[in-house]
Amino acid sequence: MLISDSKISIFISHSARISEKLFNESKSTWHFFTKFVDELQQPVLPLLSKHLKKMITTTDNYDLTKHNTFAMRVKCGVFMEYTKAEDIPFILSSIRKDVERFHIGAGSDLLFTGDYPGVILHSAIKGMEIISESPQEVIVRVGAGESMDDFVIWAADRGLWGIENLSGIPGEVGASAVQNVGAYGAEACDSIVAVHAFDEVEQEFVTFQKDECMFGYRDSIFKQPDEKGRYIIHAVDYSLSPSGCPNLSYPALKKIFEEKDCTSLSPHDIRKAIIGIRDSKLPDPAEVPSAGSFFKNPIVTPEHFEQICRSEGNTDIPHYTVDNGLKIPAAWMIERCGWKGYSDGNVAVWHLQPLVIVNPEKKASPEEVIKLENKIIESVNARFGITLSPEVEHI
Repeated sequence: MLISDSKISIFISHSARISEKLFNESKSTWHFFTKFVDELQQPVLPLLSKHLKKMITTTDNYDLTKHNTFAMRVKCGVFMEYTKAEDIPFILSSIRKDVERFHIGAGSDLLFTGDYPGVILHSAIKGMEIISESPQEVIVRVGAGESMDDFVIWAADRGLWGIENLSGIPGEVGASAVQNVGAYGAEACDSIVAVHAFDEVEQEFVTFQKDECMFGYRDSIFKQPDEKGRYIIHAVDYSLSPSGCPNLSYPALKKIFEEKDCTSLSPHDIRKAIIGIRDSKLPDPAEVPSAGSFFKNPIVTPEHFEQICRSEGNTDIPHYTVDNGLKIPAAWMIERCGWKGYSDGNVAVWHLQPLVIVNPEKKASPEEVIKLENKIIESVNARFGITLSPEVEHI
């Protein structure tokens, strides 16, 4: 069994959190414990389903196709979904220590490389709550299970600035902090002020302030090898501004508004433009499954960049100056290697954006995706001397 046999000691340690719902199902304290003891030989899995169905749902041999935007047809041993932060310790204590477990969001930045034999956890914690407000700043606490794009819409509806450039990014709010999602001149860390999580090692709820999150390009403390999987995020605090101004640092976005009065723009104006840019380049994962941008944009030294310019006979190579070097768009290199629009079996490189690997007929296997991924990495390395790193996490 993937889930350990239930123990009274486990139940009692969590009774303060769940007693109200549990005892409401029983006519008396004695009746409840009689019923509980009668089920001691059963795994916790059916017990959770029976008594905690409003907070936790569990399913054996669960099909994960709808929980990964690549639409990989894979399964997990057990799928567990919860709706409250208080559920997390109870769930973790009910899973055997020798059983693998992995926490997912919307599965938008994942590639399952095969069936997952252990337990997949998913947060369905919802809610967007203003916890502090001033003329300059509004702090919003958002449940980890909320759609990131729904949060962007929520903020735009209220005229709050800060995350409108992240419009259209698939995924959930909890994952936005893990991945430090970004697009069109903005990153989640620009607006995140705190991340609330459960620490599996110390068995306690903790809060990370922004400077403790170690945010980097598509990176955070929650992805570091020594910390990965240790923290389960249940809420994220975002700082928004009621009197902000548009972030037009992305060239295509700036061009759209170059002849307009920026002081009259609203967050919804920026959102509409961003969605238009995304739709012109990126497939809708609901229609054409993908994991979004498959590779990270590499950062090279100025010397390496000059070498590429010489070998390509081109000094107009797209690039961006960053703190530790020059960032070259991976899409540009992939296209130069001839991969744009390429297809092989059930996988393909998107014809409008070569940074995206797609599963157009929803028939691709993980092995096919990995084979194409490796071919692209090898060809880019051979031509540019750069080894691309996947942005998509392989599970």
